[in-house]
Amino acid sequence: MQSTPLERVRAIPRPTREDMLQRTPSVQKFWDQNTSLFQEAWTQWEANTGQESVLDSSLYDPQLREAIEQAWQDPSKEGAVRDLWTEVFPGVYEAQFFDPARLSVLRDYLETVADADIPLRPPYGISLNRGGAMLDPRSEGYLAAPNFQTFYRGLMDAYMRPISRLLFPDIVGYDTQTFGFSIQWQADADRSLRAHTDASSVTLNLNLNLPDEEFSGSGVKFFDRETRQVAELGFAPGKALIHHGSVPHESMPITEGERTNFVLWLYGDKGQVPRFGAPDRMLDAKERWSVPTSPKDDFAPF
Repeated sequence: MQSTPLERVRAIPRPTREDMLQRTPSVQKFWDQNTSLFQEAWTQWEANTGQESVLDSSLYDPQLREAIEQAWQDPSKEGAVRDLWTEVFPGVYEAQFFDPARLSVLRDYLETVADADIPLRPPYGISLNRGGAMLDPRSEGYLAAPNFQTFYRGLMDAYMRPISRLLFPDIVGYDTQTFGFSIQWQADADRSLRAHTDASSVTLNLNLNLPDEEFSGSGVKFFDRETRQVAELGFAPGKALIHHGSVPHESMPITEGERTNFVLWLYGDKGQVPRFGAPDRMLDAKERWSVPTSPKDDFAPF
């Protein structure tokens, strides 16, 4: 009997997580040889589990969703989007992004993904993380379920890019490419990430914790290059922090519970990002609310 893509994927010998994190040559060969099979398996999995249409715009915070939709219809109304973001540290903005009452839909989806028994490549440097996965098609071993990819593309194109252009005009032209991964900080596994900058023009950090999921620690500490100011910012369910990738930041240790996040990047062709301190580009509202036509390049940040 002919086996299905899902059956073949679940039976295939796979590299160890340590080999994936160390990027051994055999791991790259594993992903390259099986890309199409993995995509077919995710399509079958999504259909078999009834996941084809669970991710939609109802996941977004109602105020943000309404403001975004109005701005796409009439870019002159983009001020309503800007007003939802508060600068909580120099160059770092916060807003309610997802609706806490709807987050369980997305979290249930991700839990089902983790149990699918289809190989997913973890983000490099996140060695023990059960919830860590690559989200963007440019990354090998990414979450290729069709409905998720539709949701992901809408998040990046309809929400993240115009919001980024509103808050950080200097990134225009350095926002044609996308990148993303999920992460789940756990007190007994991956606990923190040392101070670093991102290879992005803009980074969007989205908290996916449910309202009744409490955790201790795990704030993000930001460093201001000019004033030497330091502040540790916390996360609430569905909240987002957005900042230039060049802003130094550090994920502090989680001491109790779990924190689940999406980390999403925009950057330019061939990995280009704006020079620190570069002047803003002048752009009218209509240009901000447009999707770049630049072809997707083959540069992957990591």
